Amino acid sequence: MTESPAPPLTVVRPGEGAEGFLGSIGVAFKLWGADTGGALSVVEHPFPVGALVPPHLHTREDEYSIVTEGEIGFRSGDRETVLGPGGYITKPRGELHAMWNAGPVPARMIEIISPAGFEHCFREIADMLADGPPPTEDAVAVLAAKYGLEFGRPAWLPDVIARFDLTPPPGV
Repeated sequence: MTESPAPPLTVVRPGEGAEGFLGSIGVAFKLWGADTGGALSVVEHPFPVGALVPPHLHTREDEYSIVTEGEIGFRSGDRETVLGPGGYITKPRGELHAMWNAGPVPARMIEIISPAGFEHCFREIADMLADGPPPTEDAVAVLAAKYGLEFGRPAWLPDVIARFDLTPPPGV
């Protein structure tokens, strides 16, 4: 049996990595799938005050989040929590989830995505938003289908928006 060669050593120093904007939060790319043999990717997400990542689910990957600054709220399925620095949470594939800045100051989290691949969706969204007017609903639908991403509008969303004084992105 032949073993696959290990991916090359990758070093990402603090402040390094391409950055972009995803519509409500930012993204800083730290490790791509090519850096890990496809096992996982790592990004950081800065959350401005009032930011909401609308409810969605992944059909191909699991996400693991670590809050590093501020307070971030998470809703996954029927469970809701707010985590501060050092808090960890899992968001399994196939489960509708949302995230938001739950505090009065900017927040930040590290996102580990397994297996890798979805980081390219973030790159495509950031590129679309940097290139001009917001993408059309059709363009978003095509991109979502390409990456196995589904959106939802659960009954609990208006309550979360009101309780945390959030600014929902357009279309939410």
